[in-house]
This record gives sequence, structure tokens and C-alpha cells, in this order.
Amino acid sequence: MKKWLQRNKVPKEPQYASVIQGVKELYNKRLRPLEDLYNFKDFHSPPLDNADFDAKPMVLLLGQKSVGKTTFIRYLLEQDYPGMRIGPEPTTDRFIAIMKGDVEDVAPGNAAVADKNHQYQPLTKFGNAFLNRFQIATMKNIVLDKITFLDTPGVLSGEKQRRDRGYDFCQVVDWLGERVDRIILLFDAHKLDISDEFADVINTIKKYDDKIRIVLNKADEVTDQELVRVYGALMWALGKVMNFTEVPRVYMGSFWDQPLQRETNRAFFEAEEMDLFKDLQRLPSHSALRKLNDLVKRARLAKVHAYIISHLKKEMPSVFGKDNKKKELINKLQDTFDSIQREHQISPGDFPNLKRMQEQLQFHDFTKFHPLKPKLLENVDNMLATEIARLMQQIPLEEANQTDVNVVHGGAFEGYTESPFGIGRGEGIDKGRGEHEWVVAQEQPEFNSTFERLNPINGKITGAAAKSELVKSKLPNSVLSKVWKLADVDKDGMLDQEEWALANHLIKIKLEGHDLPADLPDHLIPPSKRDDVN
Repeated sequence: MKKWLQRNKVPKEPQYASVIQGVKELYNKRLRPLEDLYNFKDFHSPPLDNADFDAKPMVLLLGQKSVGKTTFIRYLLEQDYPGMRIGPEPTTDRFIAIMKGDVEDVAPGNAAVADKNHQYQPLTKFGNAFLNRFQIATMKNIVLDKITFLDTPGVLSGEKQRRDRGYDFCQVVDWLGERVDRIILLFDAHKLDISDEFADVINTIKKYDDKIRIVLNKADEVTDQELVRVYGALMWALGKVMNFTEVPRVYMGSFWDQPLQRETNRAFFEAEEMDLFKDLQRLPSHSALRKLNDLVKRARLAKVHAYIISHLKKEMPSVFGKDNKKKELINKLQDTFDSIQREHQISPGDFPNLKRMQEQLQFHDFTKFHPLKPKLLENVDNMLATEIARLMQQIPLEEANQTDVNVVHGGAFEGYTESPFGIGRGEGIDKGRGEHEWVVAQEQPEFNSTFERLNPINGKITGAAAKSELVKSKLPNSVLSKVWKLADVDKDGMLDQEEWALANHLIKIKLEGHDLPADLPDHLIPPSKRDDVN
């Protein structure tokens, strides 16, 4: 009986101090053994180490020369970073990781990849030609407390430039794209042509489409009519390269600290900038979810890779004809993919690139591959089916406890929230904030006559009386209901003279195109009601 109980004892669910810690342990215990056995690193990606999991969110900027990548970073940081150069010519000729540091310094590539505290050690595989064009810039900046930026050389056109690099630019971008949290593709409103190399870069990273954000920079330098045409031309050019089924979001604006050349779209550009900044600000709070998502994608690819390698091993002859069989298997690799897909019910999207896989297989001895180990696959399947789900349940709890801690602060991110010049400040529902007088009092005289016509009883009008006048605004009943709930501050089902003025003020705000809040801000509470509310 005792043995039966021990044998059927439910295993205790592992408890992790954090989601990141859980992801780290699941990778090392469940996925890493499968990757090691089937040489995953030789075909797809080097093994992950602690620095990959513990790294701050990274933002990778890509674009052709002189589109404003370096200026964009400087605009966010509100200061120069070590090694920065800006100019109309291709000034950034290297990959630069801009990180938090106690002192301003620049670490050259070979020294940077030797530091185990950073996740850049695998970059050594791209050779000295690349490492001579890679560096880490460290500096004190509040923005960098939560995020890291990766500036890149401008993508050039022509075969000559590609040969002169001395390293495979697209492979470097692919390695970075797998690890970053956000990829920003910058375009210049005056230069929308996509060079051959840039098209190759976009094709390389489009598998990370959930990370990609498109920015149309220098949009203030064209007229309204030209901007519409520029947007259409950009979508047409991108559509040919990315083959997207849905139109991606494009953020338009002028991302530097100089005056706008055309003021007509100022409000539009400010709103676009705020949306983009909010997206970047939330990266630290979503970092755990992103790493968990990447772990799942990596696990699915590792499983497929194991099936492919073990199948090739099984098909190899034991003695004669090995070379011919290897060539045949490589040439008919698509048949292998189809067979595995049918046998194991795997989605076609989980398979690696056929051409690249065929090229890599040329350099391997199939007889040294390992047969399929069901136990390793079972561990990965269990991780995907149960352990990942438990970590997913832990994410909302972590995010709720880190509402403001894991948000990017400082630099340009403070500009639109912490000053009178911030987006929406002094407009709409924010109008009157910080003023001594009640902002509605300025409009109240024009509403008093209407209030008296509605036959108030003991200084108040009923809901039915208020409705007869408020519906003249032609706003939907759902909006008018929200106006009523906000204006009826004392919740007595009637409106006094101040509350009536407030209701009309809120309607005016909505008719001007602004949103209404869920709760009434303190500066809009009628003076006679403030003691009761507080």
C-alpha cells in the first residue's frame, strides 16, 4: 500500500521567485538538453545563458543611411551618448549598444563580448571584421535604467558596400532581432526607396513581425497632401517586401528637438509620438511575457529540429553509399519536412527555412547525428502544456505589483506627462488643472438661463428635465449617461446649478473631440461639493 501511494503521489508544482527565474529554469532543465543533443546551435541559435534572461529590454533601430536613427536615440535620451556622430553622410558605421553605466565610456567589440555580464558573447562567431564595428557605450541616464538601445549602420545599396562590410549584415541583424524586444524600422519621408540590402534585412526580420514598429520620420517636411502620398508609397513599397496580410501601424512625426517646419499637423504628430512612447515605456513591464513567448517559439523549433535530425540519421546507410545518400536527403529535404508534418501534426510555420537548412546540412556528418529520444521530447511537451501555463498565470500578478516600477522614465518620456507642454495638457478634460478658480465657472453664466427654464425645484432639476435639454447635443445615450454620472457629484439623482454647468461643460468637451474620463478629476469637482467628496 505504501509503495502504491509513493508511486501515485502527485508531483509538487515548482514555485518560482519570478517569471524570469521560471523561464530560466525551464530552459536549462527542459529545453537545453534537447538542443545540445541535436546540435541546435549549429543550425539556428547559440544556447541562451543567464545574461540573455536577465538583460533589460532592448530596442533595435534599423534604416537606410541618414533617416535619423542616431538622432532618434538622442531625442529619447535628451543627451549625447559616447561615440555618437550625427550628419547627412553615413556617420554611424558600427553597431553601438547604448547601456546604463556609472561612467561615460566606450568598450570596443572584443572587450565587450568578453564580459559575461552582457549577452553579446555569441557575437564572436561573426569574426573580427564585425567586432571591429561593434561597441558598447555606457552612460548615466534615467532612460537607460530600464531599457537598452542598439544603433546600427545605415543600410546601403549596391553590391560593393555589401562586400566591403566583411561580415554578413543580415545574419547579425537576425541574431539581434531574436533577442530584442522591439525593432524600429525608420524611413525618411523624402527617401522611400528600399535598397536591395534593406529588402534583405526586412525579409530577415519579418518573422519577428510582432516586435516591428514602423516610423516615418521627418514627416513635418512635407505638405498635408504630400504626406498622404508618402504614406501610400511607403505601404506599397513595404507590401512588396513584407507581404503582410494586415496593414501595419506607421508612426509619423519628426523625432528630434528642432522646430517643426510645418505646424498644421502638430497635434497629429504629438499624438503619434505619445502612442510610440507609450509602446516603448511598457517594454520593461512586458519583458517577462516576451521572453516566455520567445521560449515557446524556440521550443517548437527545437522539437521540429530534433525530428529532422533524427530522421536524417535513421535514413543513412550503415556502411556503403553514405555520401550519395546524404546528397539525396539534402535535395529531398522538403519531402522530409512534409513527412514529419503529417506524422506529428506540426504546423508548416514551425519548420526552419528550407534553403538555409540545406546549406547548413552540407557541412555535417549525418552518421554522427543522434536517433530520436522520446523522453527529451516528452519533457519539452510537458513544459509547453503545463509549466508554461503556470508561468502565464503568474505574469498578471507580477505586473500588478510593478505598475510604475517597470516603466521607462526620464528623457523625452517625461516631456509629455510631467509638464504643461505634455500631450493633452490644458486641453479637453485636463483644461483648468492646477488653476485656482473652477474652470467651469467661466462658462456657467451661459448655462444659468437654461437651468432656470427647466423649472428647478429647491434649486435642483430632475433627470427628465435635464434629459430634454441634453439630448439636443445629439450625442449617443451611452455618452449622455456617462455625462450624467460624472455631473451628479452628490449622487442624489438631480442636478443643482453647478452640476448642470458641469454637465454642459463635459458635453462641450466631448463635442470638441476629446474623451471623457471614467472618474471626475478633482479640478472639475464643483467648489461646493469638494468637502463632501474629500
